[in-house]
Amino acid sequence: MADLEVEEMSEEPDARSRLTTEEAVRAMLVTLPRLVSRAKRAPVPEQLRSLRLAPRHLSLLSCLIFDGPTSVKDLAARLEVAPTTVSLMVSDLQREGVVERRSDPDDRRRSIVSLTEDPTTRAAIDAWLASGARAWRKVFDDLSPQERATFVHAIQRYEEAVAEAP
Repeated sequence: MADLEVEEMSEEPDARSRLTTEEAVRAMLVTLPRLVSRAKRAPVPEQLRSLRLAPRHLSLLSCLIFDGPTSVKDLAARLEVAPTTVSLMVSDLQREGVVERRSDPDDRRRSIVSLTEDPTTRAAIDAWLASGARAWRKVFDDLSPQERATFVHAIQRYEEAVAEAP
């Protein structure tokens, strides 16, 4: 019996690494809605609740945290939306004191967006993003660089396919 348990355990990782397309589709159709639901339930920190922030704001703030001060045009490219959309989001966040927009000293036509220097607001933004970042790090730390790239590419392709669907 003990040998059987060891044999079953040693086969488990192999079984998970060889999914048919249908098994993978089923797993994703079950998992992704739960993932989205949990992400939507992530509490917005008290300091940010009155701002009515949406997931698109979370994406923009993530770019600023990971990439630092960035132009509106570059943010639009990273978020894959029109610069006008980013400009409107930045205006909303700027009015609320979450981000700052300054003219680029090298090119006055360009705006550079950065997170506020206010420590309380910065801490609230960090807290809002921290749990998701921790979970992704936990998953990605166990993968090879190639496996991480494959996963990210697959999710991006899925998003594109969903966008194309009628």
